[in-house]
Amino acid sequence: MNTLQIRGNWNIAKGKMKQKLAQLTNDDLQYIEGEEDELLGRFQKRTHRTQQQFDRALADNFDDRG
Repeated sequence: MNTLQIRGNWNIAKGKMKQKLAQLTNDDLQYIEGEEDELLGRFQKRTHRTQQQFDRALADNFDDRG
């Protein structure tokens, strides 16, 4: 998967996560390569969910592209 595909998939997943978790903002879900821990921290702070819940939400949204 190239960088353009990853970004496109992330934008799809980000939109779906915002629909399910209305408290998330674009800033909360901003992905910067190499700063994945900050993304996870923003998610956890805003939603009060665990890393496992974040991983599950992310996997659900990437697997449900269509």
